Amino acid sequence: MEGTNPVNKKLAAALSGGAVLVLALTGCGGDDSDEKLNAWAKEVCDAVQPQAAKIKAANTAIQKETSDNSTPQAVQAADSKAFQDMSDAYKAIGAAVNKAGAPDVENGEQKQQDAVKELNSISASYATLKKQVDGLNTKDQADFADGLKDIAAELDKLSKSGSDALSALEEGEVGEAMSRQASCRTATAPAGATKS
Repeated sequence: MEGTNPVNKKLAAALSGGAVLVLALTGCGGDDSDEKLNAWAKEVCDAVQPQAAKIKAANTAIQKETSDNSTPQAVQAADSKAFQDMSDAYKAIGAAVNKAGAPDVENGEQKQQDAVKELNSISASYATLKKQVDGLNTKDQADFADGLKDIAAELDKLSKSGSDALSALEEGEVGEAMSRQASCRTATAPAGATKS
């Protein structure tokens, strides 16, 4: 019964994908100096930074529990807390983008609304995963492993699914303005993002 369960490894791999969505919230280089857009980007980036750190910490906590020889109870507790943290973090990012208003670019309002809708949807998905993990049977290792497999599959979909609205939000000038914000660069640098 000891030893790393392959399902745990799969779960850890799927979970690391969750951070990808926050990493989408960085831009690429540029030197446009539109003050209104820069102010918008600063507000969003400053709000994203602590949430990105929270998501990264949640990912780390899950990976630690799933890679150690942890009991199902310990894995369940760690996952439950991490999913709650991720749900809260994505909700907070959505609220920050909503509060910042539309970026001063073409279709800015639509891009903002799409991003907020997507962030709230991701938040709701993590809340659902928390309920799922809370409901797993920790007394039966095989049953628990099967449950984790389902959760890993959901996570995998979640990490790949629609960062389209976030990408759309950061196209062109918005991405350039965000890339100039120290807080956006800091929020993503530790996770080794290579998006450009």
